[in-house]
Amino acid sequence: MNDPAFLHVNDIRKQQYLRDGYLLVESLLDPTWVKDLNSVIHQLTEDSLRSGKYEHVLEFEKGTVDGHQVPRRIFNPYEQHESFRQAAVDDRIMAYVQALIGPDIALQHSKLNMKPRKVGSVVEWHQDYTYFPHTNDSLTGVLIYLDDATAENGCLEVLPGLHTRTFDHALADGSFAGMITEDMNERIYGRPVSLAAPAGSVIFLHPFTPHRSAPNTSDAPRSTLIFEYRATDAFPLYTGSQLISMEACAHHLRGERKKTARFGGPAPDIYTPKDIPKSLYELQDASRDALSQS
Repeated sequence: MNDPAFLHVNDIRKQQYLRDGYLLVESLLDPTWVKDLNSVIHQLTEDSLRSGKYEHVLEFEKGTVDGHQVPRRIFNPYEQHESFRQAAVDDRIMAYVQALIGPDIALQHSKLNMKPRKVGSVVEWHQDYTYFPHTNDSLTGVLIYLDDATAENGCLEVLPGLHTRTFDHALADGSFAGMITEDMNERIYGRPVSLAAPAGSVIFLHPFTPHRSAPNTSDAPRSTLIFEYRATDAFPLYTGSQLISMEACAHHLRGERKKTARFGGPAPDIYTPKDIPKSLYELQDASRDALSQS
């Protein structure tokens, strides 16, 4: 991690990140690392299903595959298994996180999104920051592909260079939709960039970068492990009682614990959902229904 050549590449890529609002590093993590983590995910899923006590571990797709329910999310993987805790502080990942947000780092939250073959859910355009606004925007999402990600199985899509502004995420009644509700016209904002990449690739995503993913219509699954990191002088803003449970899963990882908040970045709108959803999927499902009826 102290190799000058590596740090030089990091500096070049940091400029790409600052310009575009994202950075894709292909094959940052080796196949053995990915295979071992996929084995943990399989075992955790099987153990949860076998015990029948999975409501705090797994969320299921609406559709079935071969007549069976299939999970679309593991909640808070950092809390679920030591392998995820080790992954969150892997030097290869943390080198980039430190370059992007500084040396004082906390984990804001974690999740694992799965797109099972044939039924993997769509994720609509959104900006992560609207889910968890902070006093500044020194946060970065780290999305780790645990399968080869393609356009067919729903790889991430982004709109580059739009991370210095906010988009409307409100329903007609002002409540939080969990997705962008204004027209994302390509003639105005440009064509989305599709981030297809092999397993072990890592995306570093600015919290204001608009992004989405299509449903998985292929026979290949696409799982993504997500860690959201924040600088320790980025303090959460109150958006409702869901903040309490979210902060219970925040962890100081390295550097100094700051006592003073720093303010900066685009001024965020503060949204609150009508109900507290279990996940982005549930919130976007409900918002699509509301929008279709309006």
